Amino acid sequence: MDEHVKEQLIAVTGIDFAKTTTAQKLSYSYDATAGFQAMPDLILSPASINEVQAIVKICGEHRVPIVSRGSGTNLAAGTTPTSGGVVLLFNRMSDIVELDEENLTMTVQPGVITQEINDRALEVGLFYPPDPSSMKISTIGGNVAENSGGLRGLKYGVTRDYVKGLKIVLPSGELLSTGGKLTKDVAGYDLTSLYVGSEGTLGVIVEITLGLLPAPKTKQTMLVFYDKLAEAAETVSAIIAAKIVPATLEFMDKGTIETVEDYMNIGLPKDCEAMLLIEQDGEPVVVAGDMEKIGMLCKENGAATIQFAQSVEEAERLGTARRVALSALARKRPTTILEDATVPRSEIANMVTAIQGIAKKYDLLICTFGHAGDGNLHPTILTDVRDAEEMARVELAFEEIFHYAIELGGTITGEHGVGEMKSPYLEWRIGEAGISTMKAIKSAIDPLNIMNPGKMFAKETKKRIVVKNG
Repeated sequence: MDEHVKEQLIAVTGIDFAKTTTAQKLSYSYDATAGFQAMPDLILSPASINEVQAIVKICGEHRVPIVSRGSGTNLAAGTTPTSGGVVLLFNRMSDIVELDEENLTMTVQPGVITQEINDRALEVGLFYPPDPSSMKISTIGGNVAENSGGLRGLKYGVTRDYVKGLKIVLPSGELLSTGGKLTKDVAGYDLTSLYVGSEGTLGVIVEITLGLLPAPKTKQTMLVFYDKLAEAAETVSAIIAAKIVPATLEFMDKGTIETVEDYMNIGLPKDCEAMLLIEQDGEPVVVAGDMEKIGMLCKENGAATIQFAQSVEEAERLGTARRVALSALARKRPTTILEDATVPRSEIANMVTAIQGIAKKYDLLICTFGHAGDGNLHPTILTDVRDAEEMARVELAFEEIFHYAIELGGTITGEHGVGEMKSPYLEWRIGEAGISTMKAIKSAIDPLNIMNPGKMFAKETKKRIVVKNG
Protein backbone atom coordinates (compact mmCIF):
# COMPACT_ATOMS: atom_id res chain seq x y z
CA MET A 1 0.00 0.00 0.00
CA ASP A 2 1.26 3.45 -0.91
CA GLU A 3 2.43 5.39 2.15
CA HIS A 4 0.37 8.43 1.17
CA VAL A 5 -2.80 6.27 1.06
CA LYS A 6 -1.89 4.73 4.39
CA GLU A 7 -1.56 8.20 5.92
CA GLN A 8 -5.00 9.17 4.61
CA LEU A 9 -6.55 6.08 6.13
CA ILE A 10 -4.85 6.52 9.51
CA ALA A 11 -6.03 10.13 9.60
CA VAL A 12 -9.64 8.90 9.64
CA THR A 13 -9.38 6.99 12.93
CA GLY A 14 -6.28 8.63 14.39
CA ILE A 15 -2.98 6.88 15.00
CA ASP A 16 -4.14 5.55 18.39
CA PHE A 17 -6.70 3.36 16.62
CA ALA A 18 -4.47 2.09 13.84
CA LYS A 19 -2.18 -0.94 14.04
CA THR A 20 0.88 -0.67 11.82
CA THR A 21 3.74 -2.67 13.32
CA THR A 22 4.80 -6.05 11.97
CA ALA A 23 3.78 -7.75 15.23
CA GLN A 24 0.34 -6.15 15.13
CA LYS A 25 -0.20 -7.03 11.49
CA LEU A 26 0.89 -10.61 12.19
CA SER A 27 -1.85 -10.87 14.83
CA TYR A 28 -4.50 -10.20 12.16
CA SER A 29 -2.90 -12.26 9.38
CA TYR A 30 -5.00 -15.36 10.13
CA ASP A 31 -8.28 -16.49 11.65
CA ALA A 32 -9.32 -19.85 13.15
CA THR A 33 -8.78 -21.66 9.84
CA ALA A 34 -5.66 -23.80 9.64
CA GLY A 35 -3.33 -23.28 6.69
CA PHE A 36 -4.36 -19.77 5.61
CA GLN A 37 -2.25 -16.77 6.56
CA ALA A 38 -1.37 -13.47 4.86
CA MET A 39 -0.33 -10.08 6.17
CA PRO A 40 -2.63 -7.06 5.92
CA ASP A 41 -1.17 -3.65 5.16
CA LEU A 42 -3.06 -1.85 7.92
CA ILE A 43 -5.56 -2.52 10.72
CA LEU A 44 -8.09 0.19 11.63
CA SER A 45 -10.71 0.51 14.38
CA PRO A 46 -13.36 3.02 13.26
CA ALA A 47 -15.67 4.50 15.91
CA SER A 48 -18.65 5.43 13.75
CA ILE A 49 -20.52 4.85 10.51
CA ASN A 50 -19.04 8.10 9.19
CA GLU A 51 -15.52 6.85 9.78
CA VAL A 52 -16.32 3.56 8.03
CA GLN A 53 -17.68 5.50 5.06
CA ALA A 54 -14.55 7.65 4.89
CA ILE A 55 -12.29 4.59 4.98
CA VAL A 56 -14.29 2.81 2.28
CA LYS A 57 -14.22 5.85 0.00
CA ILE A 58 -10.44 6.12 0.27
CA CYS A 59 -10.04 2.39 -0.34
CA GLY A 60 -12.31 2.57 -3.37
CA GLU A 61 -10.39 5.48 -4.83
CA HIS A 62 -7.11 3.60 -4.54
CA ARG A 63 -8.46 0.05 -5.01
CA VAL A 64 -7.36 -1.10 -1.57
CA PRO A 65 -8.97 -4.39 -0.36
CA ILE A 66 -11.12 -4.29 2.80
CA VAL A 67 -11.64 -7.24 5.16
CA SER A 68 -14.24 -6.78 7.90
CA ARG A 69 -13.28 -8.79 10.98
CA GLY A 70 -14.98 -9.65 14.25
CA SER A 71 -13.25 -11.93 16.75
CA GLY A 72 -11.46 -14.04 14.15
CA THR A 73 -13.36 -17.26 14.94
CA ASN A 74 -14.06 -17.88 11.24
CA LEU A 75 -13.41 -21.46 10.14
CA ALA A 76 -13.36 -21.03 6.35
CA ALA A 77 -10.58 -18.42 6.00
CA GLY A 78 -13.29 -15.81 5.50
CA THR A 79 -11.48 -13.12 7.50
CA THR A 80 -7.93 -13.86 6.40
CA PRO A 81 -6.52 -10.87 4.41
CA THR A 82 -5.10 -12.96 1.58
CA SER A 83 -5.14 -9.96 -0.77
CA GLY A 84 -3.55 -7.57 1.74
CA GLY A 85 -5.23 -4.21 2.25
CA VAL A 86 -7.10 -2.96 5.33
CA VAL A 87 -8.55 -5.09 8.11
CA LEU A 88 -11.48 -3.31 9.80
CA LEU A 89 -12.06 -4.03 13.49
CA PHE A 90 -15.28 -3.14 15.32
CA ASN A 91 -14.12 -3.06 18.93
CA ARG A 92 -15.08 0.65 19.05
CA MET A 93 -18.49 -0.06 17.51
CA SER A 94 -19.74 -2.47 20.17
CA ASP A 95 -22.82 -0.82 21.70
CA ILE A 96 -26.35 -2.07 22.12
CA VAL A 97 -28.09 0.90 20.53
CA GLU A 98 -31.66 0.10 21.56
CA LEU A 99 -33.73 -2.63 23.18
CA ASP A 100 -37.31 -2.14 22.00
CA GLU A 101 -39.61 -4.27 24.15
CA GLU A 102 -42.74 -3.11 22.31
CA ASN A 103 -41.51 -4.33 18.94
CA LEU A 104 -39.43 -7.22 20.30
CA THR A 105 -36.24 -5.96 18.65
CA MET A 106 -32.70 -5.06 19.60
CA THR A 107 -30.54 -2.76 17.50
CA VAL A 108 -26.80 -3.29 17.89
CA GLN A 109 -23.46 -2.32 16.43
CA PRO A 110 -21.44 -5.09 14.73
CA GLY A 111 -18.82 -5.43 17.49
CA VAL A 112 -21.25 -6.61 20.20
CA ILE A 113 -20.43 -10.09 21.53
CA THR A 114 -23.25 -12.55 20.79
CA GLN A 115 -23.56 -13.75 24.40
CA GLU A 116 -24.07 -10.14 25.52
CA ILE A 117 -27.09 -9.85 23.24
CA ASN A 118 -28.76 -12.89 24.75
CA ASP A 119 -27.88 -11.83 28.31
CA ARG A 120 -29.35 -8.35 27.75
CA ALA A 121 -32.53 -9.80 26.24
CA LEU A 122 -32.99 -12.23 29.13
CA GLU A 123 -32.86 -9.33 31.61
CA VAL A 124 -36.27 -8.21 30.32
CA GLY A 125 -37.72 -11.68 29.73
CA LEU A 126 -36.79 -11.88 26.04
CA PHE A 127 -34.64 -14.31 24.10
CA TYR A 128 -32.20 -14.20 21.16
CA PRO A 129 -32.12 -17.84 19.97
CA PRO A 130 -29.03 -18.19 17.67
CA ASP A 131 -26.23 -19.72 19.75
CA PRO A 132 -23.06 -20.57 17.81
CA SER A 133 -20.56 -22.51 19.90
CA SER A 134 -18.29 -19.46 19.78
CA MET A 135 -21.03 -17.15 21.14
CA LYS A 136 -19.00 -16.12 24.19
CA ILE A 137 -16.35 -14.55 21.96
CA SER A 138 -17.84 -14.16 18.46
CA THR A 139 -19.36 -10.83 17.41
CA ILE A 140 -22.82 -10.32 15.98
CA GLY A 141 -21.35 -8.70 12.86
CA GLY A 142 -19.42 -11.89 12.15
CA ASN A 143 -22.50 -14.00 12.87
CA VAL A 144 -24.53 -11.99 10.36
CA ALA A 145 -21.79 -12.07 7.73
CA GLU A 146 -21.60 -15.86 8.00
CA ASN A 147 -25.29 -16.56 8.76
CA SER A 148 -24.14 -18.52 11.81
CA GLY A 149 -26.12 -21.42 13.19
CA GLY A 150 -25.86 -23.08 16.57
CA LEU A 151 -27.16 -25.75 18.89
CA ARG A 152 -30.71 -24.34 18.92
CA GLY A 153 -30.96 -24.20 15.14
CA LEU A 154 -33.36 -27.15 14.81
CA LYS A 155 -36.19 -25.43 16.66
CA TYR A 156 -35.33 -21.77 16.26
CA GLY A 157 -33.44 -21.44 12.99
CA VAL A 158 -30.23 -19.53 12.24
CA THR A 159 -29.04 -15.92 12.33
CA ARG A 160 -30.86 -14.96 9.10
CA ASP A 161 -34.20 -15.76 10.76
CA TYR A 162 -33.65 -12.97 13.31
CA VAL A 163 -32.07 -10.19 11.24
CA LYS A 164 -34.85 -7.68 10.57
CA GLY A 165 -32.81 -4.76 9.31
CA LEU A 166 -29.27 -3.69 8.44
CA LYS A 167 -27.20 -0.62 7.78
CA ILE A 168 -24.43 -1.33 5.29
CA VAL A 169 -21.66 0.84 3.91
CA LEU A 170 -21.52 -0.02 0.22
CA PRO A 171 -18.25 -0.23 -1.75
CA SER A 172 -19.02 3.25 -3.08
CA GLY A 173 -19.09 4.61 0.49
CA GLU A 174 -22.87 5.17 0.39
CA LEU A 175 -24.98 4.04 3.32
CA LEU A 176 -27.71 1.48 2.56
CA SER A 177 -30.51 0.83 5.08
CA THR A 178 -32.58 -2.34 4.68
CA GLY A 179 -35.58 -3.71 6.55
CA GLY A 180 -36.47 -2.46 10.02
CA LYS A 181 -38.78 -3.28 12.91
CA LEU A 182 -41.73 -4.18 10.68
CA THR A 183 -43.30 -7.61 10.87
CA LYS A 184 -44.23 -7.41 7.19
CA ASP A 185 -42.34 -5.67 4.38
CA VAL A 186 -42.24 -6.93 0.80
CA ALA A 187 -41.18 -3.72 -0.90
CA GLY A 188 -38.62 -4.67 -3.52
CA TYR A 189 -35.84 -7.24 -3.39
CA ASP A 190 -35.02 -8.73 0.00
CA LEU A 191 -31.70 -6.93 0.40
CA THR A 192 -31.45 -7.82 4.08
CA SER A 193 -31.30 -11.53 3.28
CA LEU A 194 -28.80 -10.87 0.49
CA TYR A 195 -26.32 -9.38 2.95
CA VAL A 196 -26.81 -12.01 5.65
CA GLY A 197 -24.23 -14.68 4.76
CA SER A 198 -22.48 -12.50 2.16
CA GLU A 199 -19.21 -12.86 4.11
CA GLY A 200 -18.12 -9.25 3.74
CA THR A 201 -17.98 -9.46 -0.05
CA LEU A 202 -20.73 -6.90 -0.76
CA GLY A 203 -20.19 -4.18 1.85
CA VAL A 204 -19.48 -3.40 5.50
CA ILE A 205 -22.28 -4.11 7.97
CA VAL A 206 -22.37 -1.26 10.50
CA GLU A 207 -25.69 -1.72 12.34
CA ILE A 208 -28.07 -4.64 12.87
CA THR A 209 -31.69 -4.81 14.04
CA LEU A 210 -32.50 -8.21 15.51
CA GLY A 211 -35.83 -9.84 16.28
CA LEU A 212 -36.35 -11.29 19.76
CA LEU A 213 -38.75 -13.85 21.23
CA PRO A 214 -40.33 -14.22 24.67
CA ALA A 215 -37.95 -16.26 26.82
CA PRO A 216 -38.95 -19.92 27.36
CA LYS A 217 -40.39 -20.55 30.81
CA THR A 218 -38.46 -23.74 31.45
CA LYS A 219 -35.91 -26.14 29.94
CA GLN A 220 -35.00 -29.79 30.46
CA THR A 221 -31.82 -31.55 29.37
CA MET A 222 -30.87 -35.19 28.83
CA LEU A 223 -27.86 -37.12 27.57
CA VAL A 224 -28.46 -40.42 25.79
CA PHE A 225 -25.73 -42.96 25.07
CA TYR A 226 -25.73 -45.69 22.44
CA ASP A 227 -23.67 -48.80 21.73
CA LYS A 228 -24.44 -48.50 18.02
CA LEU A 229 -24.13 -45.41 15.86
CA ALA A 230 -27.10 -46.40 13.71
CA GLU A 231 -29.39 -46.49 16.74
CA ALA A 232 -28.55 -42.90 17.63
CA ALA A 233 -29.33 -41.80 14.06
CA GLU A 234 -32.59 -43.77 14.07
CA THR A 235 -33.58 -42.04 17.30
CA VAL A 236 -33.14 -38.63 15.67
CA SER A 237 -35.48 -39.62 12.84
CA ALA A 238 -37.98 -41.14 15.28
CA ILE A 239 -38.17 -37.96 17.37
CA ILE A 240 -38.87 -35.76 14.36
CA ALA A 241 -41.33 -38.30 12.94
CA ALA A 242 -43.23 -38.11 16.25
CA LYS A 243 -43.72 -34.38 15.50
CA ILE A 244 -41.51 -33.30 18.40
CA VAL A 245 -39.03 -30.52 17.64
CA PRO A 246 -36.47 -30.27 20.47
CA ALA A 247 -34.66 -27.02 21.18
CA THR A 248 -31.37 -28.95 20.91
CA LEU A 249 -30.60 -32.32 19.35
CA GLU A 250 -26.83 -32.76 19.23
CA PHE A 251 -24.55 -35.67 18.33
CA MET A 252 -21.04 -36.77 19.33
CA ASP A 253 -19.20 -39.88 18.15
CA LYS A 254 -16.99 -42.13 20.25
CA GLY A 255 -13.74 -40.27 19.61
CA THR A 256 -15.29 -36.94 20.57
CA ILE A 257 -16.91 -38.38 23.72
CA GLU A 258 -13.60 -39.80 24.89
CA THR A 259 -11.78 -36.53 24.29
CA VAL A 260 -14.44 -34.38 25.99
CA GLU A 261 -14.49 -36.67 29.03
CA ASP A 262 -10.69 -36.50 29.34
CA TYR A 263 -11.02 -32.71 29.16
CA MET A 264 -13.99 -32.19 31.52
CA ASN A 265 -14.07 -35.33 33.71
CA ILE A 266 -17.87 -35.27 34.15
CA GLY A 267 -18.57 -39.00 33.89
CA LEU A 268 -19.27 -39.53 30.18
CA PRO A 269 -18.97 -43.26 29.31
CA LYS A 270 -15.99 -43.79 27.03
CA ASP A 271 -17.14 -47.21 25.82
CA CYS A 272 -20.24 -46.01 23.94
CA GLU A 273 -20.33 -45.39 20.19
CA ALA A 274 -22.51 -42.28 20.13
CA MET A 275 -24.17 -39.69 22.34
CA LEU A 276 -27.18 -37.41 21.87
CA LEU A 277 -27.64 -34.21 23.84
CA ILE A 278 -31.36 -33.39 23.83
CA GLU A 279 -32.97 -30.26 25.26
CA GLN A 280 -36.52 -28.99 25.18
CA ASP A 281 -37.83 -25.63 26.30
CA GLY A 282 -41.19 -23.90 26.58
CA GLU A 283 -44.26 -24.29 28.80
CA PRO A 284 -43.51 -26.63 31.74
CA VAL A 285 -46.32 -29.08 30.95
CA VAL A 286 -45.36 -29.28 27.28
CA VAL A 287 -41.66 -29.71 28.08
CA ALA A 288 -42.36 -32.50 30.59
CA GLY A 289 -44.58 -34.30 28.09
CA ASP A 290 -42.11 -33.96 25.22
CA MET A 291 -39.17 -35.18 27.28
CA GLU A 292 -41.14 -38.20 28.50
CA LYS A 293 -41.99 -39.12 24.90
CA ILE A 294 -38.41 -38.51 23.77
CA GLY A 295 -37.11 -40.76 26.54
CA MET A 296 -39.45 -43.56 25.41
CA LEU A 297 -38.34 -43.14 21.80
CA CYS A 298 -34.69 -43.31 22.85
CA LYS A 299 -35.31 -46.60 24.69
CA GLU A 300 -37.29 -48.04 21.78
CA ASN A 301 -34.38 -47.27 19.47
CA GLY A 302 -31.70 -48.94 21.55
CA ALA A 303 -30.43 -46.34 24.02
CA ALA A 304 -27.99 -47.91 26.47
CA THR A 305 -28.18 -45.15 29.10
CA ILE A 306 -30.32 -42.04 29.60
CA GLN A 307 -29.20 -39.30 31.96
CA PHE A 308 -31.47 -36.37 32.93
CA ALA A 309 -30.08 -33.13 34.34
CA GLN A 310 -31.35 -32.65 37.89
CA SER A 311 -30.57 -28.96 38.19
CA VAL A 312 -29.90 -25.86 36.11
CA GLU A 313 -26.22 -26.16 36.98
CA GLU A 314 -26.07 -29.77 35.78
CA ALA A 315 -27.92 -28.86 32.59
CA GLU A 316 -25.34 -26.14 31.91
CA ARG A 317 -22.55 -28.63 32.55
CA LEU A 318 -24.03 -31.17 30.13
CA GLY A 319 -24.57 -28.50 27.50
CA THR A 320 -20.99 -27.35 27.95
CA ALA A 321 -19.81 -30.89 27.24
CA ARG A 322 -21.03 -30.44 23.68
CA ARG A 323 -19.94 -26.81 23.31
CA VAL A 324 -16.33 -27.55 24.29
CA ALA A 325 -15.93 -30.41 21.80
CA LEU A 326 -13.67 -28.38 19.52
CA SER A 327 -11.56 -27.03 22.39
CA ALA A 328 -11.13 -30.54 23.78
CA LEU A 329 -10.17 -32.03 20.43
CA ALA A 330 -7.68 -29.23 19.77
CA ARG A 331 -5.53 -30.51 22.64
CA LYS A 332 -4.75 -33.81 20.90
CA ARG A 333 -2.70 -32.69 17.88
CA PRO A 334 -0.87 -29.50 16.80
CA THR A 335 -3.48 -28.66 14.13
CA THR A 336 -7.26 -29.01 14.33
CA ILE A 337 -9.36 -28.59 11.18
CA LEU A 338 -13.08 -28.40 11.89
CA GLU A 339 -15.39 -28.64 8.89
CA ASP A 340 -19.12 -28.72 8.44
CA ALA A 341 -21.12 -30.75 5.98
CA THR A 342 -24.88 -30.95 6.08
CA VAL A 343 -27.11 -33.81 4.92
CA PRO A 344 -30.80 -34.62 5.31
CA ARG A 345 -31.20 -35.88 8.87
CA SER A 346 -32.27 -39.29 7.52
CA GLU A 347 -28.75 -39.65 6.07
CA ILE A 348 -26.80 -38.90 9.26
CA ALA A 349 -25.84 -42.53 9.89
CA ASN A 350 -24.70 -42.96 6.27
CA MET A 351 -22.69 -39.75 6.45
CA VAL A 352 -20.95 -40.60 9.72
CA THR A 353 -20.22 -44.13 8.47
CA ALA A 354 -18.75 -42.64 5.29
CA ILE A 355 -16.58 -40.28 7.35
CA GLN A 356 -15.27 -43.24 9.36
CA GLY A 357 -14.43 -45.05 6.13
CA ILE A 358 -12.67 -41.97 4.73
CA ALA A 359 -10.63 -41.66 7.95
CA LYS A 360 -9.49 -45.26 7.58
CA LYS A 361 -8.78 -44.87 3.84
CA TYR A 362 -6.48 -41.89 4.38
CA ASP A 363 -5.09 -43.02 7.75
CA LEU A 364 -6.36 -39.93 9.58
CA LEU A 365 -7.86 -39.22 12.99
CA ILE A 366 -11.35 -37.81 12.34
CA CYS A 367 -13.80 -37.13 15.17
CA THR A 368 -17.37 -36.13 14.35
CA PHE A 369 -19.94 -34.14 16.29
CA GLY A 370 -22.65 -31.70 15.34
CA HIS A 371 -26.29 -30.76 15.10
CA ALA A 372 -28.02 -34.08 14.47
CA GLY A 373 -31.47 -32.52 14.44
CA ASP A 374 -30.75 -30.49 11.30
CA GLY A 375 -28.22 -32.85 9.74
CA ASN A 376 -25.27 -30.49 10.22
CA LEU A 377 -22.16 -32.52 11.11
CA HIS A 378 -18.66 -31.32 11.99
CA PRO A 379 -16.02 -33.83 10.92
CA THR A 380 -12.85 -32.66 12.65
CA ILE A 381 -9.43 -33.83 11.50
CA LEU A 382 -6.63 -33.77 14.05
CA THR A 383 -3.35 -33.37 12.22
CA ASP A 384 -0.14 -31.30 11.96
CA VAL A 385 0.10 -28.56 9.37
CA ARG A 386 3.90 -29.01 9.33
CA ASP A 387 3.50 -32.52 7.88
CA ALA A 388 3.05 -31.84 4.15
CA GLU A 389 2.35 -35.47 3.25
CA GLU A 390 -0.36 -35.83 5.89
CA MET A 391 -1.90 -32.47 4.96
CA ALA A 392 -2.21 -33.70 1.37
CA ARG A 393 -4.21 -36.65 2.67
CA VAL A 394 -6.31 -34.27 4.77
CA GLU A 395 -7.28 -32.29 1.66
CA LEU A 396 -8.23 -35.46 -0.20
CA ALA A 397 -10.30 -36.62 2.76
CA PHE A 398 -12.25 -33.37 2.93
CA GLU A 399 -12.86 -33.48 -0.83
CA GLU A 400 -14.48 -36.89 -0.40
CA ILE A 401 -16.49 -35.74 2.60
CA PHE A 402 -17.90 -32.74 0.70
CA HIS A 403 -18.60 -34.86 -2.37
CA TYR A 404 -20.35 -37.56 -0.37
CA ALA A 405 -22.49 -35.00 1.48
CA ILE A 406 -23.69 -33.60 -1.86
CA GLU A 407 -24.38 -37.11 -3.17
CA LEU A 408 -26.63 -37.65 -0.16
CA GLY A 409 -28.59 -34.52 -0.98
CA GLY A 410 -26.59 -32.24 1.30
CA THR A 411 -24.24 -29.28 1.05
CA ILE A 412 -20.62 -28.28 1.63
CA THR A 413 -21.43 -25.95 4.53
CA GLY A 414 -24.37 -25.54 6.84
CA GLU A 415 -23.16 -22.65 8.99
CA HIS A 416 -19.44 -21.88 8.66
CA GLY A 417 -19.62 -20.20 5.28
CA VAL A 418 -17.54 -20.63 2.11
CA GLY A 419 -14.73 -18.13 2.63
CA GLU A 420 -11.57 -19.11 0.80
CA MET A 421 -11.20 -22.60 2.20
CA LYS A 422 -14.37 -23.95 0.54
CA SER A 423 -14.47 -21.71 -2.52
CA PRO A 424 -13.08 -24.44 -4.84
CA TYR A 425 -16.09 -26.62 -3.94
CA LEU A 426 -18.89 -24.06 -4.21
CA GLU A 427 -19.68 -24.91 -7.82
CA TRP A 428 -20.23 -28.53 -6.77
CA ARG A 429 -23.17 -27.31 -4.73
CA ILE A 430 -24.73 -24.50 -6.78
CA GLY A 431 -23.58 -25.30 -10.32
CA GLU A 432 -22.25 -23.04 -13.06
CA ALA A 433 -25.47 -21.03 -13.20
CA GLY A 434 -25.27 -20.38 -9.47
CA ILE A 435 -21.67 -19.20 -9.70
CA SER A 436 -22.37 -16.89 -12.64
CA THR A 437 -25.41 -15.40 -10.87
CA MET A 438 -23.43 -14.72 -7.71
CA LYS A 439 -20.56 -13.21 -9.68
CA ALA A 440 -23.00 -10.92 -11.48
CA ILE A 441 -24.34 -9.66 -8.13
CA LYS A 442 -20.80 -9.18 -6.79
CA SER A 443 -19.70 -7.30 -9.91
CA ALA A 444 -22.74 -5.02 -9.88
CA ILE A 445 -22.36 -4.00 -6.23
CA ASP A 446 -18.56 -4.13 -5.95
CA PRO A 447 -17.18 -3.50 -9.47
CA LEU A 448 -13.68 -2.76 -8.17
CA ASN A 449 -13.65 -5.99 -6.13
CA ILE A 450 -12.36 -4.33 -2.97
CA MET A 451 -14.71 -6.09 -0.53
CA ASN A 452 -13.00 -9.21 0.85
CA PRO A 453 -11.58 -10.27 -2.53
CA GLY A 454 -10.65 -13.90 -3.06
CA LYS A 455 -13.50 -15.21 -0.95
CA MET A 456 -16.43 -17.27 -2.26
CA PHE A 457 -15.10 -17.48 -5.83
CA ALA A 458 -12.16 -19.80 -6.43
CA LYS A 459 -9.53 -19.30 -9.08
CA GLU A 460 -10.08 -22.93 -9.99
CA THR A 461 -12.97 -25.26 -9.18
CA LYS A 462 -12.06 -28.69 -7.85
CA LYS A 463 -12.83 -31.54 -10.23
CA ARG A 464 -15.53 -33.88 -9.03
CA ILE A 465 -14.16 -37.18 -7.75
CA VAL A 466 -15.41 -40.73 -7.77
CA VAL A 467 -16.14 -41.84 -4.22
CA LYS A 468 -15.75 -45.46 -3.26
CA ASN A 469 -16.55 -46.20 0.34
CA GLY A 470 -17.11 -49.91 -0.01
